Amino acid sequence: TLAYDCRRSDFFVPHAIGALKLVDRGAITPNTKGAKHGELGHTQFLPGNALNYGVDGSGDGRVDFYSEADAIASTANFLRQKGWQPGAGYQEGQPNFRVIQAWNAAGVYQKAIAIMASRIDG
Repeated sequence: TLAYDCRRSDFFVPHAIGALKLVDRGAITPNTKGAKHGELGHTQFLPGNALNYGVDGSGDGRVDFYSEADAIASTANFLRQKGWQPGAGYQEGQPNFRVIQAWNAAGVYQKAIAIMASRIDG
């Protein structure tokens, strides 16, 4: 796994432990399918972030990152907790650009999100 044999082990170990905690709590099963680096659900939460920022958006009493309502509510919670400023910009040099960095530290990812969002904004 990336936690064991990777140049970024320090980053991935807490997420590997988070995945085990999610299994222990019954939030995911050992057979739950995730993405290449262990991301879960619609908005690709890493397991450690799932534990810290997960929200029950559907009101069913559990957090399920494969539920659209929970994934959206959890993503909004993550962004808010990381300092998202409603109405502030998200392009390079603007306040919310660094919040995108908290989601994914790759500069190319942040720029891609900003470009796509600006196209959606019109």
